[in-house]
Formats: sequence, C-alpha cells, structure tokens
Amino acid sequence: MKMTRGVFFTIVAAAVAFGQDQPPRAEFEVASVKKSATPEPGQFNMGVHIDGAMVSCTYLSLKSYISMAYQVPDTRINGPEWLDSEKFDIVAKLPTGGRDQLRTMIQSLLADRFKLVLHKDSKEFPVYALVVGKNGLKLKESAPDAETDGVPGKSNVNVDVAGGRGGTVVNLGPGSYISYGLNKLEGKKVPMANLVDSISRFVDRPVVDMTNLTARYDLTLEYSIEELRNLVRASGTDPRQIPDIPGMDPTISIFGSLEAVGLKLEPRKAPLDILVIDHIDKTPTAN
Repeated sequence: MKMTRGVFFTIVAAAVAFGQDQPPRAEFEVASVKKSATPEPGQFNMGVHIDGAMVSCTYLSLKSYISMAYQVPDTRINGPEWLDSEKFDIVAKLPTGGRDQLRTMIQSLLADRFKLVLHKDSKEFPVYALVVGKNGLKLKESAPDAETDGVPGKSNVNVDVAGGRGGTVVNLGPGSYISYGLNKLEGKKVPMANLVDSISRFVDRPVVDMTNLTARYDLTLEYSIEELRNLVRASGTDPRQIPDIPGMDPTISIFGSLEAVGLKLEPRKAPLDILVIDHIDKTPTAN
C-alpha cells in the first residue's frame, strides 16, 4: 500500500505533544520555516519530534499546523483549498520552560510568518456519538507500566509519525501507539480522545466521545476497504490508489469491530466548534 499523506495521524500525535492548558501568547526563541521536499515514492517521514529544547515538524500542511495549534480537527477548518496541499518543515528552539506553551508558539508563528487571521464559530453537524453498548464495555484496559507511567521526563518527547507501503504508525509517547495497516487498527495504551479522532477518519461524519471513559486501552479494530479509502481521502490523497484486497471479508466494518468491544456509533446532531480563515499567506516571510 502506498500512503504518502497521513496528515490526520500527525494531528493525533501533535495533540498529545502540545498539551491542553496553554498560557497567552508565547514565541519560539528562533524558528526556521521552509517548504517541504517531495518525499520518495512509497515513503514519507512526517510528524512532530521534540528533543530537549528543539522542535522539528516535518512535511505538515498549513491546515495541520492550524489544527494542532488550535486543537480543532482539520475537517472543521474553513479556508482555501491549498491549505491541505502546501507542506512545510519547521525547526524551532524553545525558550527555557517553554514546552507547555508549544501550541501558542505555533499560533504566534502562523500569525507572524503566514499572517494568519481567523475567527471561531459554531455549526451544527450530523455526528456519530460514541457510546458504551448496552452489554457493557469489552475493551482491554492497559496494564500499568512502572517504567513509563508517571516517570518524569518520559512524556511529551519523540512524538512521531512514520510510514511506508505497509501502513502508518503513530508513536504517542511513553509506550502508547496506534498502528494503521491494510485492514486493521492496532493500539496500545490508547486514550479515548485519540481513539475517537482515529475513528472519525473512517466514517462519514465527526465522532463525539460520549463514553465518559478515562482509562487507556489496548485494542484491535478491523475495517473495510471502503473505510480505509475514507481514511486516505480524509488525508487529501486520491483513494483510488488503494486497490481491492483479495480475500478481504466484505462483512467487516469499523462499526462491527466497535460493537465487538462494547462500543457503538449512534447517529445524532451536535454543535461543533469551527475555525474560519479570514486571511493567510501562501508563502511565509523569510527566515
């Protein structure tokens, strides 16, 4: 399988690296922004890598940067079509104690280098509510890991996405990952928020978490070839490059896989936040 654009995977990883609570405007000490090189056929190296004070973001679209900076899925960002296609690499240095301010630093960089202006709005969408089934949850809760759980310095580091012809692996940080293959998703120590974001890419509407589950889980979910094409389509890649897979069970779907582990997708309507891009430059100001 040739998957050259897995931007949606990267957003999952970046959301973990960038944390939740962010103070007001902050800036990198120094930042280099350049257009990404075209990857070799069948390969890509993309994601967010944090090593000490250095942050490296590789082969991400402007929509991806906006999504991670404002914690809004890229499907709810309204702007010019080229936001998906223009890819950029960013290498930046954090100020002392600045790791908790990464999101606002990306916001500042987008405003300064791309002249980004946006506003927030709300819109009602058809959604799927992810709920626990009537027979109870059957997901396997991840076992505690003394070597990674709650160990200082073990979190928010080396959050990466890598992939090739066989699929894509999202490393979410200490011992946690999601792997996307030809016909199944496998995960270890996966928080519900990351699972919900992943599921949203396989189906025809956003998924809203209504499970109230707070643990991390080990899981395997199978999906159909059409759901795999939905996932590729969501990344901005032509789904026709995903061929039929001989012998693949036509009755398998992400819906059935979720029900097998005690979860269910229920069609509903719900208001969701959106971002509206008022202005953004296609070319950044010089380094």
